[in-house]
Amino acid sequence: MKPILALDFGRARIGAAISDELHLLAHPLETIPANQQALSRVAEIVRDRKVDHVIAGIPRQMDGQIGAAATEALQYVEKLRAILPCPVVTWDERLTTVAAHRALRDAGKKTRDTRSYIDQVAAQMILQGYLDRRAGSVGSKSDQ
Repeated sequence: MKPILALDFGRARIGAAISDELHLLAHPLETIPANQQALSRVAEIVRDRKVDHVIAGIPRQMDGQIGAAATEALQYVEKLRAILPCPVVTWDERLTTVAAHRALRDAGKKTRDTRSYIDQVAAQMILQGYLDRRAGSVGSKSDQ
C-alpha cells in the first residue's frame, strides 16, 4: 500500500507526518515553512513518496464550529486539491497541538526546544488518529 501523508497547518509552519506502508503507524516527517514554497513542497513529498492520499487537519473550535484558523486551513486544502494528483481528506484535529506539547513535555522536552518539530508531532497525532479510526471501522465491518 502507498503511504498516507498528514498535515498540521499553522500560520508559520506546517507539520507533516507519514504512515508506514501497512497504514498502522504514523511517523513525523518534516516541518515546512508556511510560505510561498509550501504548496510545491507538499506536492514534491506526495510525488516522491508516492502518497495515496493526504489528511489535512482542520482545527475546529471546541463546539465544532469553523473559526478563522479552520477557514484558513480549508482554503489551503482547496489549493492542495487543485494541484495534487491524490485525494485530500479533512480531519477534525481539535487539541492535537496541545496534546503534542503535553506529550513532549511529559517526555522531558522543554517547549522552547520543540519549536522545530512540534508541528510534526501534531501531524503525527492527526494521522495516528485517522489510521486508528480506519482500522477500527475495518475491524467492526469484519465482525459483522
